[in-house]
Amino acid sequence: MPKTLPFVGFGSMIPKVFLYNTLTKKKEEFHPLHVGEVKMYSCGPTVYDYAHIGNFRSFLVSDLLTRVLRYAGYKVTKVQNITDVGHLTNDGTADAGGEDKIAHKAAQEKVDPFAIARRYEDAFVEDEKLLRILPPEHRPRATEYIAEQIELAQTLIKEGFAYEVNGSVYFRTKKFKNYGKLSGNNIEDLVAGARVEVNDEKKDPMDFALWKKAEVNHLMQWKSPWGMGFPGWHAECSAMSTKLLGLPFDIHTGGEDNIFPHHECEIAQNECSNHGHKSVNYWLHVKHLQVNGEKMSKSKGNFYTIRDLLEKGWKGDEIRYALLNGHYQTALNFTFDSLEMARNSIARIREAYRIFKDRAREAQPDEFSQNSSEKFKTTLCDDLNTADALSVVFELMKQGMRLREEADLSPEQASSIVLFLEKDFDVIFDILKGNEKTISPEKIKEIEQKIKERNEARNNKNWAQADEIRDELLAEGIELVDEKGKTVWKPQ
Repeated sequence: MPKTLPFVGFGSMIPKVFLYNTLTKKKEEFHPLHVGEVKMYSCGPTVYDYAHIGNFRSFLVSDLLTRVLRYAGYKVTKVQNITDVGHLTNDGTADAGGEDKIAHKAAQEKVDPFAIARRYEDAFVEDEKLLRILPPEHRPRATEYIAEQIELAQTLIKEGFAYEVNGSVYFRTKKFKNYGKLSGNNIEDLVAGARVEVNDEKKDPMDFALWKKAEVNHLMQWKSPWGMGFPGWHAECSAMSTKLLGLPFDIHTGGEDNIFPHHECEIAQNECSNHGHKSVNYWLHVKHLQVNGEKMSKSKGNFYTIRDLLEKGWKGDEIRYALLNGHYQTALNFTFDSLEMARNSIARIREAYRIFKDRAREAQPDEFSQNSSEKFKTTLCDDLNTADALSVVFELMKQGMRLREEADLSPEQASSIVLFLEKDFDVIFDILKGNEKTISPEKIKEIEQKIKERNEARNNKNWAQADEIRDELLAEGIELVDEKGKTVWKPQ
């Protein structure tokens, strides 16, 4: 279960939260279906390979939204699924074609597809922990909800929105009059520009599969009323969200590539199986991530997983900061310079936190940070504006450091800044403390030698060299603390 996030400053009043709703194409004030509670579904990974940094931008924004809502005083129930069957290789159209991505990988490696799915599911969860993404309350696997997906198809057949032919079940797209309301597409334009594989058994080229008949040698298949087969990708999320959250629920999130066809098809399935009632009130989608100004691709050599970046010496909190340092509604350009900036920013925040904490000692906080706290909360509640929220953080630290330089920073003011950094800033960004790690004996000797060199520089009043050594160690995750005439170090 996720840790409980503290809420500071609003008392019993829940502040206004505004979110851009893809469904209405405008920013709206958020009103939950039930007072004080939020039910949210986030599209999770298809576990056939390591998730890349573009995927993780979407997952981090989902984590950000969860934290902000809890910070604002809501109880949040989050479901994030694991797609371990049914997501096909050609998924650009409503009725995807090609091979199952997991089965394809399993055939390549000559192993059981469930072994592939569990391997990359475990890897995904490990990567989430490195990026400090809070685990959801529910993490359902599509293969654990086959019965619910079959039941969904049966309901849609009964309601006249689906039909079975030769062991497959298809959704009657044109019968749902609101198809396209999320993406802004209309049926006529979709038909005119359709890139649909020829399929003579479908009654209309725009119909999409709820259940697919499996070939004899298909690696993943289940019994159904229509014979052996496997579920369609779109049906999975409808079945899992409905089962765990009910209909309607508050928020559905995902990357902008999910808008069409995946989420458009989810809406069609949900509403047509629920007597036409609206199924989700707010749809939040994250813009694409570019790398060095280009679309990420393996052929361009700019395709990175979290593990790729870790091998290059970057840390999970640095990746987290870099991917959150920009509004989710804007395409983010990821560069190694942005990671370097994240590293330096984190080092500045942690160093300031240490300084203010040393100054605060046991003092009680005054109201020095109150305005900053209010601005921080208001900014984040305004459609997750992380860039402006970070500006508030750095402006407060700048004020505090200026007072310190003027020998005018009281312990009470320092304590107020510490409280803000711990109870406001870090509740959202979660980077004050570094990842625990084992330091090798060789590294310890290297650290101690650098401390010796720094002390010599300080004795010679070479403050620039002393600061350079301190900053070098800080960038490596080693914090120096000068106390009682002695320098001690600790991993961040």
